[in-house]
Amino acid sequence: MKDIITLGIESSCDETSVAVVKNGREVLSNVINSQIKIHEKFGGVVPEIASRNHVEAISGVTKKALEDAHITYNDIDNIACTYGPGLVGALLVGVSYAKALSYALNKPLTGTNHIEGHIAANYITHKDLKPPFICLIISGGHTHLVHIKDYDEFEILGKTRDDAIGEAFDKVARVIGLGYPGGPKVDKLAKEGKPNIELPKTHVDGLDFSFSGVKTAIINLHHKNPEINKADLCASFEKYVTEILVNNAIKASQELGIKIIALAGGVSANSYIREQFINLEKQGYKIYYPEPILCTDNAAMIASAGYYRFISGVTSDLTLNAVPNLKIEN
Repeated sequence: MKDIITLGIESSCDETSVAVVKNGREVLSNVINSQIKIHEKFGGVVPEIASRNHVEAISGVTKKALEDAHITYNDIDNIACTYGPGLVGALLVGVSYAKALSYALNKPLTGTNHIEGHIAANYITHKDLKPPFICLIISGGHTHLVHIKDYDEFEILGKTRDDAIGEAFDKVARVIGLGYPGGPKVDKLAKEGKPNIELPKTHVDGLDFSFSGVKTAIINLHHKNPEINKADLCASFEKYVTEILVNNAIKASQELGIKIIALAGGVSANSYIREQFINLEKQGYKIYYPEPILCTDNAAMIASAGYYRFISGVTSDLTLNAVPNLKIEN
C-alpha cells in the first residue's frame, strides 16, 4: 500500500502551524509559529492581530515544514486545513492558503475540523490507539465528552453549558494577577498550594459541564479577600474542575461499557488533571493523552485527522469556507 503524505495547515487561533504527516501517524515535520508573546500584553488573543500575523507567517512556516520533512510539493498526496471552529479571520488565512496550494498543485483538499484534530493528536502519540474509545476534549474554547465510534464517526455525550474549561482557567488567572495564558500559570502555582478552600458545587444533569459558577466563586472570593492565598485558590480550583471531568468520564465509561479514555486539547497538558486520570488505571482503565507539543494547536493533529477523512473518501472543493462555529461532524 502506497504511503500517503498529508500536508496539514492550522490557523484557527494564534498559532500558525504547518506539518507533514505520513499515513496519519508518523510526523515528518511540525512547525509552529506561536503568537503568545504578541498577545500577552493584551491579556488574551486579539483576533485582528492574530489574522495579520498568520498572513505574515504562513508562507515561511510552510517552506520550513517541507524542508524539515525533506520533501517537495510534488510529494504531497493531500492538503488538510482547519476550516473551523475558531476565529473567522484567522481561519480564512489557512483556508485560503490551502485552497491556493490545492489549485496550483492540483492536489486534493480536505477541510478538517479543529476539534477532530485534537482527538487525532492521540493517534500520533499512541500508535496502538484505535476506536472505539471515549475522548475528553478540554481546551480554551472547548469542553466535550465524545464517544469515538470510528475514525470519522463521533457522538457528543456531553459538553459545557457555559465557559470552556480553558476559558475558566484563563479568567481565574487574570483575576488573581497571573496574566495570559492562564492555564500553565495556574497549574504551576497550584503546586505550591493546598486545595483547602471550599467552592460551591454546580449540579448539571447528564454528562454536560458547567464552569461559570466556580469561576464566579473564585472571582468573588478574591475580591472580598485580596490577601487570600493564591496558591491555595489555584489548587482548590484545579481540584474542583478535575473532579467534574473525572466523574463525567467515569459515568460515560459505565454507560457505554468502554474503559479506554483519551484526553485531548490544551488543558490536557495540565499536570494535576493528567495525574488524576492516570490514577484511574488502578481501576482497570486505559488512559491516553498526547505529548505536550500535540496538546496545543498544531498542524500535525490536523494532518492526522485530515488523513482519516481523506482515506474514507472525503475531500473538499474550492468553495470551502471558514466556519467559526463548526460542530463535530458525525
